Amino acid sequence: MAKAKPFTIGDVTVKPGERACVDLQLPGLYTHTPLALPVHLIHGHTAGPTLFVSAAIHGDEINGVEIIRRLLKLSVMRSLKGTLLAVPVVNVFGFLHLSRYLPDRRDLNRSFPGSESGSGASRLANLFATEIIARSNFGIDIHTGAIHRANLPQVRANLDDEQTLKLASAFGVPVMINSDIRDGSLRQHAAEKGVPTLLYEAGEALRFDESSIRGGVRGVLSVMREIGMLRATPRGKGKPTEPVLARRSSWVRASISGVFSMTKTLGERVRKGEPIGVIADPFGTDEVVVEASVNGLIIGQTRLPPVHEGDALVHIAQFESPSVAEERVEEFQQKVED
Repeated sequence: MAKAKPFTIGDVTVKPGERACVDLQLPGLYTHTPLALPVHLIHGHTAGPTLFVSAAIHGDEINGVEIIRRLLKLSVMRSLKGTLLAVPVVNVFGFLHLSRYLPDRRDLNRSFPGSESGSGASRLANLFATEIIARSNFGIDIHTGAIHRANLPQVRANLDDEQTLKLASAFGVPVMINSDIRDGSLRQHAAEKGVPTLLYEAGEALRFDESSIRGGVRGVLSVMREIGMLRATPRGKGKPTEPVLARRSSWVRASISGVFSMTKTLGERVRKGEPIGVIADPFGTDEVVVEASVNGLIIGQTRLPPVHEGDALVHIAQFESPSVAEERVEEFQQKVED
């Protein structure tokens, strides 16, 4: 096995077998407070692929921050082949203000590849693109649902790409969704640079969800084993959940304004026309039953009871066999609880 060469990021060079936390300088705050993008680098003794794992590109999506913190503590990292680039908080500005966005209200995940002389979002995107993506062979970007929305643990990726499909299957969450790449996203830029990247979605903004966090740690480790950065798990021990593939998904929306009470849960199987909740008039007795629009599995839901007509309430993914999908969710939940 070939010995690794020194790895340089920013103005820091890390020798094989060493680790470091490198601060990539960002524009400071208007209070003259300096700001940096911390990148944890673990560089193995032996040559191998480079994987980036990033979180909080939306500053209020914090599950990934804890996933990366736990990942960096694991003793298995001492036997790493290749290089891990871990960025717990990409959108430092949004993280400071508990906000999805940057101070100029731009979405960082629509600003790639960015530029050195553009907006604040463009400059941060450019820094991540040139210092992290350009040095990587694979990537995992961790997200949650938006504010007041929760997502079932799921991987979204371009599953028409054979290599990406292999990584998504290895991650080991119950649901994989073939997701179109959005313009200006981190994932789009990574794909253009030939860096297969998974998007892990789980939990909700501004909240830690233990099952989602445990599932994320397990998933990242499984991908690292798949690409040869860690030793394979002995046969029959700790086998990841085999995911099921959803090619389509749709939202059930509110037909009237009112207060929404959900009668189903994340990961539960539903049939078209089956009641999944009720929208009630908060000042009277009128109510409307909300029904599932398709057969499938609930992979996302609103956590905010007051809703307006047209608001997204429940996200349902469609599978060839919804019953198998439900079984995989139960298997996954049992594994992370254990």
